Amino acid sequence: MPQTVKGVIAMEQDAPVTIENIIIPDAGPGEAVVAIQACGVCHTDLHYREGGINDEFPFLLGHEASGIVEAVGEGVTEVEPGDFVILNWRAVCGTCRSCRKGKPQICFDTHNATQKMTLEDGTELSPALGIGAFAEKTLVAAGQCTKVDPGTRPAAAGLLGCGVMAGIGAAINTGGVSRGDSVAVFGCGGVGDAAIAGSKLAGASIIIAVDIDDQKLEWATGFGATHTINSTTEDPVEKIRELTGGHGVDVAIEAIGLPEVYAQCFEARDLAGTVVLVGVPRPDMELTLPFLDVFGRGGALKSSWYGDCLPSRDFPMLIDLYQQGRLDLDAFVSEIIALDGVEEAFHKMERGEVLRSVVEIDATP
Repeated sequence: MPQTVKGVIAMEQDAPVTIENIIIPDAGPGEAVVAIQACGVCHTDLHYREGGINDEFPFLLGHEASGIVEAVGEGVTEVEPGDFVILNWRAVCGTCRSCRKGKPQICFDTHNATQKMTLEDGTELSPALGIGAFAEKTLVAAGQCTKVDPGTRPAAAGLLGCGVMAGIGAAINTGGVSRGDSVAVFGCGGVGDAAIAGSKLAGASIIIAVDIDDQKLEWATGFGATHTINSTTEDPVEKIRELTGGHGVDVAIEAIGLPEVYAQCFEARDLAGTVVLVGVPRPDMELTLPFLDVFGRGGALKSSWYGDCLPSRDFPMLIDLYQQGRLDLDAFVSEIIALDGVEEAFHKMERGEVLRSVVEIDATP
């Protein structure tokens, strides 16, 4: 029988979010109903509320989540009721041309639940990134559920569902950071700090954090930055070259999504170095680079989709590192809030006061 639960809805562009009753269908073939325990407030949710992703309002926000599988539909074998899972927004298909080439981490046909969640009046909801986890329960494709150790703190585990995975993966999977490399990360929010943590895990010897906020630079140091640059007082490109013997870094990671910052990354890398874009640009943005330098400097310019992760491989591995004390996921959690705190959490994010506000919900099925 369909269930009625509470969820955080963006009804229209730029309007404050509201808590509404939503209808969760029974799990159909290939689907799972998940009782949410924790969900991080990610900048992508704010992009949805602002209309920066698309205009398919109303949106059921939230996607960076963990919870307990409550029910599964016909044909589901990956998970079963009672499993503790992290939700992911790239459930791989296994059959597209990328998957057939053995590259499921860049699957071209990821999927979500087939059925729609709705408001009580029948209005269909668009779940953020196909998840919609600012809710007591949500409906997803079973492939969006990645089973991990149930002893893990839900507020920490859920962060792997988006921002932390995106940042760590941008460094390790996309950027290929390895022992002895030099790295610069531009933008020290949750994703940027995760890229710093990932670079440290990979053994980078120089990790340079660049931001305009001294508080964020202090946080970045805690995640492993060896040097910091406030770009309002210093030219980041010149300073990065100074810190790297005049050469530039092996890997420059753009974690904001601004063309002018991307251009700084391009200039701050060494010859044959790599630029990784993990920040999300707005649809109206354009980038101009000196074409001769694109050729002459060599190297690679890469975009990182979800940190090029494979959830079934990467989530359990990172949870293991967390439990060993080698990856401090708890440090990303700035505060614990309830569903009615999401709108204020957006404002705190805009003011740079938090890395992650995390909604916690009693998820006992």
